[in-house]
Amino acid sequence: MESDRSLVGHAVFSHSSEQPLLQTATSSVRFIALGEQTERDFGLFEYVLAAASGGASPHYHRGFSETFYILDGSLDILNGHDWVAAGNGDLVYVPRESVHGFRNSSNDPVRFLILFTPGVAREAYFRGIAERRAAGITLSEAEQDQFAAQYDQYNVR
Repeated sequence: MESDRSLVGHAVFSHSSEQPLLQTATSSVRFIALGEQTERDFGLFEYVLAAASGGASPHYHRGFSETFYILDGSLDILNGHDWVAAGNGDLVYVPRESVHGFRNSSNDPVRFLILFTPGVAREAYFRGIAERRAAGITLSEAEQDQFAAQYDQYNVR
């Protein structure tokens, strides 16, 4: 009897000790599940943003949505033109082509998950930003926009 692939276990495990961690002066991002691990179904990152820190300026994505789930603290999320505070246990879904951003205006760090659907290679974007900051490279607005567009991020100024 032939085995039916749908009945065979093909679970993918992402052990915390193997999840890459990217740290900057004001944030850390743990790549829990990369799109390449999930057959591009989703990507899942854990993000910690220091107190009173900027996160992502206003932008949108054409090819994927983002969902934010707040684990601990308070995160301000831009919803079009309005900043909305999301706290412990709150979920914010941002559909494709929706202008959004995030920041931490509180006096405490905030820890949250970001779910990318489908699982695009967002880790390359985050690594690129971190590498430039670590090297002390400051990009012009045009250079920032060009870099971001490579990763389906379109900045709104």
